[in-house]
Amino acid sequence: MSDVETAPLLQINNIEVIYDHVILVLKGVSLDVPEGGIVALLGANGAGKTTTMKAISNLLKAERGDVTKGSILFRGEEVHNLSPDVLVKRGVVQVMEGRHCFEHLTVEENLLTGAYTRKEGGRKINQDLEMVYSYFPRLRERRSSLAGYVSGGEQQMVAIGRALMAQPSLILLDEPSMGLAPQLVEEIFGIVSKLNKERNVSFLVAEQNAAVALRYADAGYILENGRVVMEGDAKSLSENEDVKEFYLGVGSGDRVSFRDTKHYRRRKRWLA
Repeated sequence: MSDVETAPLLQINNIEVIYDHVILVLKGVSLDVPEGGIVALLGANGAGKTTTMKAISNLLKAERGDVTKGSILFRGEEVHNLSPDVLVKRGVVQVMEGRHCFEHLTVEENLLTGAYTRKEGGRKINQDLEMVYSYFPRLRERRSSLAGYVSGGEQQMVAIGRALMAQPSLILLDEPSMGLAPQLVEEIFGIVSKLNKERNVSFLVAEQNAAVALRYADAGYILENGRVVMEGDAKSLSENEDVKEFYLGVGSGDRVSFRDTKHYRRRKRWLA
């Protein structure tokens, strides 16, 4: 098998990101997303997950950020200098944190905006719209409702469905569980898993909820303070004692507080 065939779909090599020319946010981050895989990017708020996503999708410049070192390869080609719309045409689409929808448009109008880069006629786009409704039947029921008046879970479905309308190979899904009830979180991750298996869409999922992310992911990376401090397949991460204690809320011995231990055990095991 050739190197091209075995290369990851997305490969990030030792990138650094600086905001306003002075604030170093990412410090040598490297990760891979294989073709047809689901990879979880885990970490607390402020760890650098969203910055990593925006570095990949080329949305940093709007926030005075820049990739100053390293490389970002999609299908083996350097992409971090491409404009966001060109990257979408290549097959990389980001679903932003916070369920961004056009509130004054209907659910269906929102979904159709996801096809703005496509050149096919209306028939193919309508077929893909029906595909989206097959995965998100709630959206079919709410297709004529203004997106600003549907529930948070439905808005998240709209955001993912809109990304699907661009026919992506890779979806960057940023904090899909934020502000949602546990049952809705499971439903959305279940749909992500189905899309991965049935449509071969790859996912990089940035998530604070490590427990649910690792149940559905194939592999994961843990970010702290802009660095990858641990990586591995999802099963090994979910069984790791440090991950269980600090991200999954369980430990092998007596329960201890994160505050009391993070400056000792955490740094001792991971960063020493």
